[in-house]
Amino acid sequence: MGILFAILIGAIAGLIASKIMKYGLGLIWVIALGVVGGALGSWIFKILGLSVSDTWWGQLLVGTVGAIVLLWIVSLIRRK
Repeated sequence: MGILFAILIGAIAGLIASKIMKYGLGLIWVIALGVVGGALGSWIFKILGLSVSDTWWGQLLVGTVGAIVLLWIVSLIRRK
């Protein structure tokens, strides 16, 4: 059940990030963005010394922040 929950939270985080950054993506890319964003967000929060509760809200926040950062990096690369 853990992996399905992570994919669901990742999909929601990716969807939120793509709407915030106005970046149109398909469902598979949104899920991938959210899952990778969750890992990136977790790393960013750890580096900054921030902690978020282990609830699904906390995981959603970390995943969304990571996905936004990932989309920002992709937009910088695509401009060049």
